[in-house]
Amino acid sequence: MKCFIGIDLGSTTTKAVVMDDTGTPLGHGITNSRSNYDTAALVAKTEALISARLVLLRQELDKSSGLSLSTDDTIDMLERHFRLAQFLVQLKNLQTLCDEKAAEGNYKEDPATLGKALDGTFASLQVELSKLFEPGAERKSDFFRDLAGTVYMEVAEAEADKLKINSDTLINIYDKSIIEVENIPPEVDMSGTFMAALDSTLNADEIQTTDFGQVQSALTKVLDIELEETYVVGTGYGRARLPFPKEHIRSEILCHGLGAHLMYPKTRTVLDIGGQDTKGIQIDESGIVVNFQMNDRCAAGCGRYLGYIADEMQLGLHELGPLAMKSTKKVSINSTCTVFAGAELRDRLSLGEKREDIIAGLHRAIILRSMSILSRSGGVDNELTFTGGVAKNEAAVKELRILVQENYGDLKINIDPDSIYTGALGAAEFARRAVEA
Repeated sequence: MKCFIGIDLGSTTTKAVVMDDTGTPLGHGITNSRSNYDTAALVAKTEALISARLVLLRQELDKSSGLSLSTDDTIDMLERHFRLAQFLVQLKNLQTLCDEKAAEGNYKEDPATLGKALDGTFASLQVELSKLFEPGAERKSDFFRDLAGTVYMEVAEAEADKLKINSDTLINIYDKSIIEVENIPPEVDMSGTFMAALDSTLNADEIQTTDFGQVQSALTKVLDIELEETYVVGTGYGRARLPFPKEHIRSEILCHGLGAHLMYPKTRTVLDIGGQDTKGIQIDESGIVVNFQMNDRCAAGCGRYLGYIADEMQLGLHELGPLAMKSTKKVSINSTCTVFAGAELRDRLSLGEKREDIIAGLHRAIILRSMSILSRSGGVDNELTFTGGVAKNEAAVKELRILVQENYGDLKINIDPDSIYTGALGAAEFARRAVEA
């Protein structure tokens, strides 16, 4: 099967989309961007190919009959066990690196005691983090760094207290190791890992023996399909650093415009708020960009700005939107500059303003800035499609709907659950068209 791949290397996350020769997206993958752009691109592409296999498996299972589990439950079960196997490989890599850093470092602690502390820490980590892949468990992130980091600190401190050593040493060793772990290129034995994951579902009594053979047969058929990487196109904030020749690179403006058109063919205006920039894009009926504007010089009002605010508030980035939705009072924020916003935020807290009201005001300030960019690009035409990571923030979406209504009337606003992949989708379509041409 011919496949066309688009990779969007953003300042915060790297995304990939796999498309077949009919222009139908098969799968998508995402990872956190890192210093090694080759690895970030490879991880995102690998994740998209894994996703594509699961989509093909879903199609194959839909043809089956007599399964006790629904197709959704079967896919969820298999993917959980597959992701757990991936995660445990990375956890083992992290432990190996931590052991090496402990041996190389000039730490005050006795090496044997330090080694014992790391062994205990990772034994606990494996138990605690494996629970995140159990049925019904919720993960706030799918990134290894986020999952490992949240539990490591707590477990390491408990282990340090038990052995009477400084927990800062264990945390220092982790900090030195986690970046290297993320930059280890993935080596995924797709067929072997999927089959092992299916076996583990049987061992965990999550699948009935009568269903096992049917799922195994469908999975074998899907894994036998060759996904030929026919053409790859890269885009995004870091596109100049992607490991592709220049003819395989496209502007993120063009890719977001085309991607939004593929999602919603009647789109004429695109607002993309990413980690590092905001773009207002006007496209024609074919998805071709006819005009655009973007923020100048700094990341004010973008994803990184929200990340900074979350850090200031000691919140997770995913918590900002839900908290802002609880606001009962309008608070005007004067600055969307990352440098000055922290000071204004602290001032308002000291005056007794509620956190949810301040954060709601920050979201409104961000969207006001975006509306200015849209206005300079040519205004908002029916339909408007909101793309980028910030499109998943419910408070930002709420403010956008209000401000579009106030300024342009009752227009249709499209927000796709997979909006963060819009640029990669457009890049995949450029890859397909390159071969067609």
